[in-house]
Amino acid sequence: MRISFVIILCFCWSLTLGAQNNQLPSKPKVGLVLSGGGAKGFAHIGVLKVIDSLGIKIDYIAGTSMGAIVGSLYASGYSGKQLDSIFKSLDFDNVISDNLPRSAKTFYERDNTEKYAVSLPFNKFKLKLPSALSRGQNVFNLLTKLTLHVSDVEDFDNLPIPFFCVATNVETGEAIILDSGNLPLCITASGAFPSLFRPVNIDGRLLIDGGVVNNYPIDELKAKGMDIIIGVDVQDGLASRDEMTSAPDVLLQINNFRTINDMKLKSKKTDIYIKPDIKDFSVVSFSEGNKIIENGKIAALEKWQELSQLPKIREIKDHPNMDLRSRDSIRINGVALNGNNRYTRSYVLGKLKLKGDETVSYQDFDRGVNNLIATNNFDAFHYNFRTSKNKDGYDLALRLEENKVTTILKLGIHYDDLYKSAALVNLTKKRLLFNNDLASLDVILGDNVRYNFEYLIDKGFYWSIGLRSRYNQFEKNVNAELFLDETQIANTGINKIEAKLRDQTNQFYLQTLFRKDFALSIGAEHKRLNIKSETITINSQTDEFLFENTDYFSAFGTLKLDTYDDKYYPSKGLYFSGDFHSYLLASRFNKDFEEFSIAKAEMGYAFCLSERLSVNLQTSGGFKIGDNATRTLDFALGGYGNNLINNFIPFLGYDFISLTGNSYVKAYVGLDYEVFNKNHITMEANWANVDDGIFETGEWLTLPDYRGYALGYGIDTFLGPVQVKYSYSPEQRESVWYFNIGFWF
Repeated sequence: MRISFVIILCFCWSLTLGAQNNQLPSKPKVGLVLSGGGAKGFAHIGVLKVIDSLGIKIDYIAGTSMGAIVGSLYASGYSGKQLDSIFKSLDFDNVISDNLPRSAKTFYERDNTEKYAVSLPFNKFKLKLPSALSRGQNVFNLLTKLTLHVSDVEDFDNLPIPFFCVATNVETGEAIILDSGNLPLCITASGAFPSLFRPVNIDGRLLIDGGVVNNYPIDELKAKGMDIIIGVDVQDGLASRDEMTSAPDVLLQINNFRTINDMKLKSKKTDIYIKPDIKDFSVVSFSEGNKIIENGKIAALEKWQELSQLPKIREIKDHPNMDLRSRDSIRINGVALNGNNRYTRSYVLGKLKLKGDETVSYQDFDRGVNNLIATNNFDAFHYNFRTSKNKDGYDLALRLEENKVTTILKLGIHYDDLYKSAALVNLTKKRLLFNNDLASLDVILGDNVRYNFEYLIDKGFYWSIGLRSRYNQFEKNVNAELFLDETQIANTGINKIEAKLRDQTNQFYLQTLFRKDFALSIGAEHKRLNIKSETITINSQTDEFLFENTDYFSAFGTLKLDTYDDKYYPSKGLYFSGDFHSYLLASRFNKDFEEFSIAKAEMGYAFCLSERLSVNLQTSGGFKIGDNATRTLDFALGGYGNNLINNFIPFLGYDFISLTGNSYVKAYVGLDYEVFNKNHITMEANWANVDDGIFETGEWLTLPDYRGYALGYGIDTFLGPVQVKYSYSPEQRESVWYFNIGFWF
């Protein structure tokens, strides 16, 4: 009897122990798992704000894609409120698309890129599509800046809150847990959405978005010893047939089959499962971030009762300063560089504008990174800051992946009133003869066949070496004063001449950059100018009169500053272009040639009056020094456009080459109102004096002889600006329409 009683007592005791073992510990560990979902991941921030308001202690965070980005920043010490402010302040169009400020590009790169609609890799006579729309550099730069205060942390368990994220090995399809290394790089890999961002190379593994294989890593988080899991799910549900209206919709639906089936199991494993209402948003609804964050907050508040029972933080967190503008400088002691095989250390540091052992503003550091990326010589550029030993500041480790594609095919189209319709085919070859050179050939087909060849050995702040060859042609009814003197005009009675102009210009030049934004060039030029017309005949044996068929040889110098944020619709920045040509020799056709020089300059200043209204002020002038017998290189004002050759100057209200003289002054005011995104209404006015010797007679200071006003509408498209302008001249009492389609070239 006693034995039976003891057995029963032991059995009851064992049941009691088992029940106690199944209960949670007095201080359970709380894990937080955040799913991927693109812009819908903003809902995570709303949830975190509620978690903060309750003072909940989070012991571990796991995330995928956008969940990894938000989760890592929270794990780094930011509060939900701070993350709200950060994400609302960002321009996600620029961050995601890797848009670089125009100022990041060299003058050569701007001229060579602001005229192409399409660029395609071209290797072994085969065209290829780019591996992605964006390299993800701006995402990496932003995350590096935001996590600078934890840049020494290599083991993510040592972050203020332990953290890991998930990526996908694109070669094997394997899920990769990233819990150590370069934190910004790991987060970038976890969010590298296929086709949008390029894969990220980490330790020889090519990684993409973790959501491809594991968009909700709850099992991996439980394995870290978490007792309670809070899960935030911002994944798509299955769409109905009415919602699937395009091929991408169908592909997204197919991809969602797996993730949704996974969530049927994983949601049951989640102790506090939060599912915000994000059905009205897409993965790219970044402009609706406020609503998404609020929906995340609402969903978390519905779980208020369960959340309020969780363990609380005993100590108030010391959150990092999230104001990006406050990080105005950084001390860089040493610079280590890896991965540069073809490009020298001096080339890389020259683009970055770094020397080491210096304090630089973070803004200047960002500009330097943009300068290097803008060369398109590198597939990837990653860096890491480490606190220096025995010194204040950081050691900077740089890692480059050089671009293997050296040949690019570029295409463009254009129409304007001078050159008419044109199609542009460009072949660009990098590393043609040297590691830091670039050759570019434009062939322009259409009403006026043209070409433009450029070759540059880029040495940055040292003297770069360049060659340029250009051929232009057009036919236009122009002012006779450009070719005939007063006696000839009086004898013939001709005021307008239908001229056929052919211009070939070849230049050899040296160029250097100084004070960061100025480019100084000096060189030698050969110009062959051919102008003929059927308007005048000299005998019955010919149908054309040859005004000009001369080879000119000159020395030149140019000085240029250009900080405009946009070539066609500037809203801020300064512009200066000065040019001096000294013509030394000419071929026999110009029998009366004597040496002369032409100097000209243009200045501009653009600024904003409001978010959508900007003003552009410009002034320009030029004059001839020396012999005045050669008139074909005089100034000729009229028309609208960019990239005009020789001394042709745009002037609204008049047709091309209508006002001529050996000197001129011009003032311009333009108002640009962006009525909605990339749609511009413009109001413009210009005034000028142009004649022979106006700086000698003082006429350049008198009231303007010529005026022109214009009202226009333009759309900024991927082909370039599409513009129509109606202009009027009070002196002529006539109107002129201008049309332009595509980038100017």
